[in-house]
Amino acid sequence: MSAQWPLLTVYFDGSCPLCQREIALYRRLPQAPSIEWVDVSAGAELAPGLSCAAAMARFHVRDPEGRLFSGAAAFSKMWRVFPGWRWLGWLSAWPPLSWLFEGAYRVFLPLRPALQKAVRRSLGEGAP
Repeated sequence: MSAQWPLLTVYFDGSCPLCQREIALYRRLPQAPSIEWVDVSAGAELAPGLSCAAAMARFHVRDPEGRLFSGAAAFSKMWRVFPGWRWLGWLSAWPPLSWLFEGAYRVFLPLRPALQKAVRRSLGEGAP
């Protein structure tokens, strides 16, 4: 990476089939090259203050100032980079909607392992 910070650094679980597909969607967008994409499952270097366990448990982004965001706030930051998604980024950052987005994200997290297994089965990969 160059001396200049990327617009955002996105930390994602590349071992998760759901995450792989979602990140692949964002990486096809024209602004994606301005983002550093870090697959946490590949043992990549993480942001200061971010452990591997925390990064695998929740979605995180770091902004150019070094501030770390997680969960719905991280998605909100990332969505604001992409013109077609910007409206959702701003909407999800606005209280009380930001609280609803975070609540929905927290409901999703315990369901994620079962959803991962279902996706792996549907792809014929088996469930680890």
